[in-house]
Amino acid sequence: MKRRDFLTASCLAGLAPLGKMAVAQGSARSSKEYYQLILYRLASTAKRKLLCDFLCEAAVPALNRIDVGPVGAFRMAEGDSSDVYVLLPHKSIESAVTVVDGLADDVEFCRAGAAFLEAPASDPAYQRIESSLLLAFDGHPKLEVPSKKDSRIFQLRIYESHSIERAKKKIAMFNEGGEIEIFRRSGMPPVFFGETLVGDKMPNLTYMLGFDDMDARKKGWDNFLKDPAWIALKSDPQYKDTVSNITNIYLRPLRCSQI
Repeated sequence: MKRRDFLTASCLAGLAPLGKMAVAQGSARSSKEYYQLILYRLASTAKRKLLCDFLCEAAVPALNRIDVGPVGAFRMAEGDSSDVYVLLPHKSIESAVTVVDGLADDVEFCRAGAAFLEAPASDPAYQRIESSLLLAFDGHPKLEVPSKKDSRIFQLRIYESHSIERAKKKIAMFNEGGEIEIFRRSGMPPVFFGETLVGDKMPNLTYMLGFDDMDARKKGWDNFLKDPAWIALKSDPQYKDTVSNITNIYLRPLRCSQI
């Protein structure tokens, strides 16, 4: 596959929204990770299998070769949607904006992923890709991989705010206010927390929690809601009106997921 054709066909074409922004930071590794959260809109379970095979056999190994990972890949745990979320942790902004070039230069990736990458217009591999770029919170600078039980469930939550100032204050509530630590002692292990830099529904923050199963999720939230520190924190007037809308999604890992 020619390089130009690859960049057009690549399932990861939505991964470089910031162009040459990486020049400002160079190749230095940040103390905080960047996350690309990618939603693949898929027409059927057959297309989900095609994507899963592509991720397992081509994309995840190739991403690991350029030091991107652990890669998360998740299907919806509820409803009949065939859509898939993919999570890519990056150690620098440069990694995030050069990942497509890195994959384009990987001969094995292009060979192993040909069935997906070269799907014809008459039978496309996916309908559309939606991609967001996030910066990790000060209070949770690196992704954490939770228990890898077969029954594990993930909760993805997006908190929208009506203004940038209130969005920043909600992030402060997690960091300085101690909300992340309340999560931990409530039995809700965080996977990542990120401020959305590029994406839709902005301003927003996005985070993911991991649980052994749905019963553990319920127990964790029960513990959280009755924690005295949370009760005091949510009543603090400085954090009033920080969230205007919440999106709540339950996910299960695909077989190729490293999370």
